[in-house]
Amino acid sequence: MPEFSPSLEEDVRAIFEAAVRRVQPDRLIAPIAPADALPRPLEAYGRVQVVGMGKAAMAMAGEVEECLGDAVGGGTVVVPEGYPETLPERLAAPARIDVCEGGHPVPTGQSERAARRLLRCAKDAGPDDGLLVLVSGGGTALTTLPAADLPLNAVQHVFRLLLRSGAAIHEVNVVRKHLTQVGGGQLAQAAQPADVAAWVVSDVVGDDLSTIASGPTVPDPSTYADAVRVLYRHGLWHDVAAPIREHLAAGADGTRPETPSEDGSCFASVQTHLLGTNRMALAAARAAAEARGYHARIVGDAVEGEAREVGRDHVQQMRTAEASHPTCWLWGGETTVTVTGEGEGGRNQELALAGAIAMEKAAVEMVLLSGGTDGIDGPTDAAGAWATPATASRARARGLDAGRHLKRNDAYSFFDALGQLLRPGPTHTNVMDVHVGLVRPQ
Repeated sequence: MPEFSPSLEEDVRAIFEAAVRRVQPDRLIAPIAPADALPRPLEAYGRVQVVGMGKAAMAMAGEVEECLGDAVGGGTVVVPEGYPETLPERLAAPARIDVCEGGHPVPTGQSERAARRLLRCAKDAGPDDGLLVLVSGGGTALTTLPAADLPLNAVQHVFRLLLRSGAAIHEVNVVRKHLTQVGGGQLAQAAQPADVAAWVVSDVVGDDLSTIASGPTVPDPSTYADAVRVLYRHGLWHDVAAPIREHLAAGADGTRPETPSEDGSCFASVQTHLLGTNRMALAAARAAAEARGYHARIVGDAVEGEAREVGRDHVQQMRTAEASHPTCWLWGGETTVTVTGEGEGGRNQELALAGAIAMEKAAVEMVLLSGGTDGIDGPTDAAGAWATPATASRARARGLDAGRHLKRNDAYSFFDALGQLLRPGPTHTNVMDVHVGLVRPQ
């Protein structure tokens, strides 16, 4: 008979950590044989260059060097500012591949410079060269080189508007890849005629390769007209700068070339491997929960919607189920927050705050944790937070009102005061979010 931990909070954190560990680059890349890295055998190439972008790029680059050895001739990967100093000791740092930093979630001048380096590397590749592209979440902002007729500050403004709009990530990236020069298959286009292999860690629901980091090496099914529609749908068309409207309108009118679509010749020599997904993280979480004595179930890996509504729905499922055994509920996906208040937080903290309100005075022991597998939630130093039936009342005793904090989109200060923020730091991976609910019957 398994022994249960006296602390549900200890269990829920351990289960989340197991999910993250499964999708870190050393666990994802170690099983790849060098012979499977590129379309042709390694010895067939004059040189192999590596480029990459995203929160997992540095750790992926280190593991690529372990995997391919002397075949790696150099290259550049781009990570968020401050990431190089946070690489865990168990993950290998790259020696041959340069690491540079860019802005995230809003691009900066560093993002422009990094994007130019990646494009230059791709354009320098010849027919006897191989280009290995490491793709993970965050890559769009990190490698933002605005289209030639657009100033960076106008593009930055669009990024900020989209982040606050509640738009789904596929909508956001439809707009962003029609304003920039790396996403939407444009990196593969620049590398033609070299062989290209893309290794991808997915941070989007459905693992749509054209959305992950804006799909730098895959065909773009969207158009300029689609980008215009997204901005209209979310009431942003008249909020963006005039050069943005003029650029997108010109593309929609056919006076500007579209991003390469599925019939583009540049994709004939591109090979893509999906390495890491939210499903992998959830499977590891389930195994960890079962090892701790819980009956575990994966409810789904495609959770979307407003974070506060999802948090309430999770708790409702947990409270209404007839659980005769300690039970673990697992969800994955990526919610959104339509920001109307002036508080601080992120989608995972907001989800947990809504859950705290919904579970107050529950008759059973329970806890709900929501965390980003990248270790970051919104513009904060937390990955998320957890809530129990006592959370709202504990806060009230400190003069904090959960409902008021939720209305202000101010989950960070609420959970910070209670010591219930999840703070693992950057994890050097990103497969969206994992929500863990534990219920222990009386």
